[in-house]
Amino acid sequence: MKSSLLAGVLGTVVSFVSGSTFSPVRPPAVPLAVKSPYMSTWLEAGSTGASGGILPGYWPGPQPDGSVAGGAGSVTGWAGLIKVDGTAYTWMGAASVNGVVPPSVTQDHMEYTSSRSTFLMTVAGKVSMNVTFLSPLTPDDIRRQSVIGTYLYVSVKSLDGATHAVELYCDTSAGNFLLVSNERTMLTHNTEWTSIHKSDTAQWNYTVNDGIGSHRSWRQDQSEFNADYADDQAHWGYWMWSTKAVNGMSFQSGQDSVVRGNFLNNGSLPNTQDTVYRAIEDAWPVFGFANNLGNVGSTPVETLYTIVHAQENAIIFLGDGGLKTVPSLWASYWDSDISLVTDFYNDWVMKWGAWDHKIAVDSLAAGGQDYLTITSLSARQAFGAVQLCGTPDKPYYFLKEISSDGNTQTVDVMFPAMPIFLYTNPILLKYLLDPLYENQEAGYFPQEYSIHDLGANYPRAVGHPTGDGEPMPLEECGNMIIMTLAYSQHASDKAYLTQHYPLLKQWTAFLVAEALIPANQLSTDDFQGTLANQTNLALKGIIAIEAMSVIANMTGNSADASNYTNIAHDYLTKWEQLAIVPATASIPAHTKLAYQDNTGHGLLYNLYADTLLKLNFVPKRIYDMQSEYYPTIANAYGVQLDSRNVCTKSDWEMWAAAIASPSTKSMFISKLATWIGVTQTDRAFTDLYNTQTADWWSGPFIARPVVGGHFALLAIDGSPTTTPKREIECEAKCSLTCDAKCDTDDGSVVVKFKA
Repeated sequence: MKSSLLAGVLGTVVSFVSGSTFSPVRPPAVPLAVKSPYMSTWLEAGSTGASGGILPGYWPGPQPDGSVAGGAGSVTGWAGLIKVDGTAYTWMGAASVNGVVPPSVTQDHMEYTSSRSTFLMTVAGKVSMNVTFLSPLTPDDIRRQSVIGTYLYVSVKSLDGATHAVELYCDTSAGNFLLVSNERTMLTHNTEWTSIHKSDTAQWNYTVNDGIGSHRSWRQDQSEFNADYADDQAHWGYWMWSTKAVNGMSFQSGQDSVVRGNFLNNGSLPNTQDTVYRAIEDAWPVFGFANNLGNVGSTPVETLYTIVHAQENAIIFLGDGGLKTVPSLWASYWDSDISLVTDFYNDWVMKWGAWDHKIAVDSLAAGGQDYLTITSLSARQAFGAVQLCGTPDKPYYFLKEISSDGNTQTVDVMFPAMPIFLYTNPILLKYLLDPLYENQEAGYFPQEYSIHDLGANYPRAVGHPTGDGEPMPLEECGNMIIMTLAYSQHASDKAYLTQHYPLLKQWTAFLVAEALIPANQLSTDDFQGTLANQTNLALKGIIAIEAMSVIANMTGNSADASNYTNIAHDYLTKWEQLAIVPATASIPAHTKLAYQDNTGHGLLYNLYADTLLKLNFVPKRIYDMQSEYYPTIANAYGVQLDSRNVCTKSDWEMWAAAIASPSTKSMFISKLATWIGVTQTDRAFTDLYNTQTADWWSGPFIARPVVGGHFALLAIDGSPTTTPKREIECEAKCSLTCDAKCDTDDGSVVVKFKA
C-alpha cells in the first residue's frame, strides 16, 4: 500500500477499489483539468459504472454531462501511452490502433487534494509512474488566477534496480466522442477541447516559443460569445497543448490511428504537421507529444504538459454605457496566447502547494479529516465555474450556474458559494457582485426587487431589461444585502456600502413589505416548487433587514439604521410565534417548513447569515433548538432539506453544520464525507442527492459552484492569514520528486511529492 502523499498534513486515509487505494476516499469523480466553465474534465469514478477511479483504460469525461464516460457517455479525448523495454502500455484513456488497445498499467493509488489529483502506477513491475493533474488555486494572486490553464506532470523511475528504456506519449484530440459497445461514435453531449460537434471544421498549428512546444487548435468558424447558438462549449478561443521542446521530444498532428501508431511502432513521432484542416469526424485529428526518456533508473525522470484555453474576449455584458465586450483578464498581462503559455509553463514550480496546505490545515482544525475530505474535493469545482474578466482597473468575476441551467451570475448560486470567496479572498466576492450592481444601477432591470441572474446563457450577460427572468424576489433581495455586507466586513470596505446604498435601500423596502409573511413563491431551492409562508425564506429576509441596519450605521444613515433594526426585531418576535413547533414527549421543538404546516420541517440554513455577519440578532435558543432537532431526522447520508422528500443539498448542510453544536456539526460532516466515498452518482460533486440511498435525486446537479458553501465553517472567522513566507519559499525550491520535508511557521510539515 502506498502511503499518503501529504501524510504530514493529512494523515493516511485510504479506501480500496479494484486493487487501487484512494486517499482520502474514492470520490464520485476525480477532478483532472478543472479551471473554468469551459475547462472541466474529470475522471468519473462513482461506485457503480464509470471507471471506479482507475485512470488507465478509461477516458476522462467532461462535466456536466448526462452520460457515463467509458460506457455510453461522452469523453474528453486525452490519451496516454508508455513503452517500457519496447512493450507498449496505456496509462490514460483507451486509445485503439487497428482495433487493439495496449494493456493498461497498474494503478496502485490515487489521492486528491484541493488543487491536484495524483495517480501512482506501476508498469509490468519494472517502473513506477506518478501522474499528477494540477489545476492551480491562486485566489490571492489575481494575475495568476486569471489564466485558464492546468498542468499534467508525469515522472517515471525504475522499481527493480535495473535501468529500462522508456518512451512516453500523450495527446489531445480536436473532437470527442461517445463510446457504445467499445465502438467510437460521434459526441452529442457536452465536452471540451476544440469542439463538441462532429461537423465543425478544426484548424491547428504547431509552434515553439522560448523552448516550449505547443499544439494550438481552434474551431475554424469562430463565433464569439456563442452568438451562433447556445450550448455548454465555447465556440471561440484557442486550445494550447504544450510541453518543453527538450532533446528526445517529438511531435505530430494527424489522424489518431496514424499518430498513435507511429509512437507504438517507433517510440517517437516524425515532427510533422497535418495541414489538411477538416471536419472533426474526418480522420479524427489528434495532437501528440512523445518523449524518449532514455534508460530510466532510480532517479525519476519528469515530463510536464500544460493545457491552456485562451480567449481574448470572454463575456458580452449589458452594463454602463450599454452592451459591451469584456476581455479576459489575462489579456491585460500577456500580449499573446503564446507568451501566456510560455510563462504559465515556466511558472509551474510556483503554482502548487500553498493553498493545498492552508486548506488542509484549516479544515482539519475546523472539522477534522472528514471535513477536509469535503473541502478538498470542492475547491477546484467552485473555482472552475468562474472566470476573471475585465482589466486590472475594473475586474469582473463572471459565474456560470452549470448543469441546473446555463445562467450567468445567478444570485442564489453566488449566495451559497459565497463562503469559499470570503475565505480565500473577499475581493473576489466584490468582483462577482459588481456586474449585478452595474447592470441594475444603469437602469436595465425595472423591478423593485433584485434581479435573479444576468442572462439565461453564459457567457451572454445581457440581463433582463424587460424585467423578466426567474422571479425569486424575496430570495434575491436578501441574498444581495447579506453578500454585500459580508464582503464589506471581510474586506473592511465601507465605501462599497455607500456606493450602492440607494439600491440596497430599495431592496430593503421590498423586504419590509414582504419578508415576514412571504407570498407563494420560489426560494433558491426552486426544484421543490413554490410555497407560501416559507419559514426559512422569511428568516433570510428578516436577517437581511437587520443587516441593512448595520449597513446604514456604517454609512452614517443613523435614522435608517434605527428604523430597520426596530422592524427586524419586531418581525423576529412575530416569526418565532409563527415558525416554531413546540416540543412533545417524542419530538424536540423545531422550526416548521411553512407557517401553516405544523408537521413539516426543514434545514434552517439561512440562520448562518446571522453568525457570518456577527449580528447577534437571532437568540441562541433558536440555534440550540435546531441543533438538538437535526439528529432526530437524520438519514444514512445526511439530513433532508425539508419534509417534502428525502433529498438534501450539501451546501446547506454545511451551512447548518457551521452554526450547530459540536456533536451536530460532526454528524453533518461525517454523513457528507461518507456519502462522497459510497455514492454511485459518477459525476463531479453533486450538491443535490438522496439521503437514504446516496444516489441522484431529481435532475442531476453537476459541477456547480455552490460547493463553495462547503467552506462555511472557514468563512465565519474572516479572511485567512497570510500563508507563512517560509512555506512559500520551501514550496518554490523543492522539486516534485525530492523527499524534503518543509517545516512551516505554524509547526506543521509539508511532505513533497514522490514519484
